[in-house]
Amino acid sequence: MLETLQTTIAQVIGSIAWGKWLSAGFLLVLGIVLATFVARSVGRLVETRTTRHHQVMIRRVFFYLVFLLFAVAALREAGFSLEVVLGAAGILTVAIGFASQTSASNIISGLFLVMEKPFEIGDTIEVDATIGEVVAIDLLSVKLRTADNLYVRIPNETLIKTRVINRSRFPIRRIDLVLGIAYAEDVEKVQDLLLELAQQNTVCLEEPKPFVLVTGFGASSVDLQFSFWVPREEFLDGRGSMMIAVKKALDEHGIEIPFPHTSVYAGSHSEPFRVQLMAPEQQKDKDSPDVDRND
Repeated sequence: MLETLQTTIAQVIGSIAWGKWLSAGFLLVLGIVLATFVARSVGRLVETRTTRHHQVMIRRVFFYLVFLLFAVAALREAGFSLEVVLGAAGILTVAIGFASQTSASNIISGLFLVMEKPFEIGDTIEVDATIGEVVAIDLLSVKLRTADNLYVRIPNETLIKTRVINRSRFPIRRIDLVLGIAYAEDVEKVQDLLLELAQQNTVCLEEPKPFVLVTGFGASSVDLQFSFWVPREEFLDGRGSMMIAVKKALDEHGIEIPFPHTSVYAGSHSEPFRVQLMAPEQQKDKDSPDVDRND
């Protein structure tokens, strides 16, 4: 029995055309190496002429084209009929298309994203309260890296159906600071003070000009909006530094920022005590010594 099994294995191994399979494997490895080299070379040529998004797309197209040519040559070298391979690939593609309608929808949506170009690699976008930098745009999804270094994958179909905010499309951005001042304060004085802070801050742009608006009269304050423009790279630093400068300036000039007061008590031990105002006559009677009126 053992001898029969050994004989069968030897016949199978002997029937394999090792030379063809080695040649096919060599073609596949050579195809990967040449495809990588061609993709990198083409990427360097178009580096200064196109965006990062288009560079990635062009590199992938050239890589897969070169690799596909070598893969077909490797199959023919191994003895496979090209017509049979193409027929099987067509049947498999149809079967996969029916079985994965969601993936097909994502691929079509990805093509629309490529044509419309609402964002590119390196842009910062916001999708459904998720904010991150675009690190990859693929056929099925877009990959983001958030500010706290999280990896987020968003399907292309979701991007087509959802509102997408591109925070890096334009070179400058406006910062709106909302603050309230007491009713007793001079609004024009506060307005001049805020505009002076914008002139002193090196991050703020002179054009478009900063401005201050009175947005409403609150329950305990006059509500103001202080708006100024900064380069998009300085958005976070400009917002933080300006908020600190506004707080210091208002404190230095004695301008009150009102805030609501809340009293918290639990039980009789911390219950608020009663305050009663007395009339001036009652206060004098209380302070004067007792006098016997019968004398």
